[in-house]
Amino acid sequence: MKGHLGRNVSRALLASLLLAAFFLAAGPWREPRVMAAESPAPRVIEINIDGIIQPILAEFVSEAFDEAARTKASLILITMNTPGGLDTSMRQIIQRIISSPVPVAVLVSPSGSRAASAGFYILLSADIAAMSPGTDTGAASPIFMVGGTPVQIDETLKRKAMNEAAAYLRSITEKRGRNVELAEKAVTEAKAYSASEALSGNLVDMIVASPEELLAKLDGRTIKRFDGTSVTLKLTGAVHTRVEVSAKQRFLGWLAQPDLLFILLIVGILGLYVEFTHPGLIYPGVLGVISILLFLTGAEVVPLNMLGILLIAGAVVMFVLEAKVTSHGALAAGGVLAMLVGALILVRSPMTGMGVSIGVALSVTLPFALITVLVMRLAIRTFALRQTVGTGVLVGAIGEVREVVDGTGMVFVKGELWRAAAGVKIPVGARVRVEHVNGLTLQVVPAGEQAVGGNSPAGSEPAH
Repeated sequence: MKGHLGRNVSRALLASLLLAAFFLAAGPWREPRVMAAESPAPRVIEINIDGIIQPILAEFVSEAFDEAARTKASLILITMNTPGGLDTSMRQIIQRIISSPVPVAVLVSPSGSRAASAGFYILLSADIAAMSPGTDTGAASPIFMVGGTPVQIDETLKRKAMNEAAAYLRSITEKRGRNVELAEKAVTEAKAYSASEALSGNLVDMIVASPEELLAKLDGRTIKRFDGTSVTLKLTGAVHTRVEVSAKQRFLGWLAQPDLLFILLIVGILGLYVEFTHPGLIYPGVLGVISILLFLTGAEVVPLNMLGILLIAGAVVMFVLEAKVTSHGALAAGGVLAMLVGALILVRSPMTGMGVSIGVALSVTLPFALITVLVMRLAIRTFALRQTVGTGVLVGAIGEVREVVDGTGMVFVKGELWRAAAGVKIPVGARVRVEHVNGLTLQVVPAGEQAVGGNSPAGSEPAH
């Protein structure tokens, strides 16, 4: 009764988790944002970009721009500290900046921050570009990386990516009236600039110590928008509204870490594998389903390489085969290699830190290989043990006729009396061999040897 109750509870828990994961992946889930009451005072929407430019951050910035447009804000202020990020996410943010009905100012702040690579593009795309003392920007050359490690690519492909990136930056910089030549060198020569160098080279508009100083200097200033129109900023007594990342975005941002995604995928596969090879354990299956659902949710955020997933699946197959056939470790070694390569190319990203690290790939792959092989061998052994019980084990056994077999009769086999059938008449005391079992009737043939004296045939009842 307790086992039945436990299984019901486990199934109810699994159903609840599946439902929750569905709503997490499909439904809107945002924290309610309490806006200040409508005021005639100008409004400044503040956004903070801190970390790698990735899809969740791009979604957050896009929502903040929607809020600024809805509330008719006077200015969007982005404070930024980033090493770079994904090209697609960077372009999404730049498109929102260029098309925004609200003027946008980007400030690299606080001191010690940077706007490298993708951050450089975002900085130069803004209506107002500013930096704090002690910050830097630039170093915007495309980088191709696997597992957080730079890799060499075909020269033609490299040149193609470099030229496209430079052309994109030129189109933005030229329209903003900034120094196209210096901006292009950040791509073609990976040049980086300090705040003072960026200011003297006409890459940014000003150096300020804080967002407050920036707003003070912008008050009353007339700026030219990307579409050619001019706007005079009126920021005296502005109401500041800081837009924060929602709970959903924080969760997805945490979930989108490549190392975590790889671990979730492997835990999910392992949990389901254990459940299928040892039915009824329940909890490994529940853990496996949850892990796979979380992996699929994160996969909506981070671009994945299907070849990497196929290599990991192939590795699992090789680990299973290693437990079934004698390969002297060749299949296991091939599986480890396939899983390592699959892990390293799992996340399609050219940016530092956006791939599965080699350390995590190794520390997960080797234990997974060992556990998979051991679990499969245990399953095979368990299956073999199951074959030692039931009528199947009687095939080939030797017994003694206790009631003459004339069509049918009774034989004594392995300590029990069985109804037997034979194609010939077999007298009492004769030894027979079981050919096969038909329900509860044994099909027997003469064993070619009669019981002699008091000697008992193998498996027969002792004489008294």
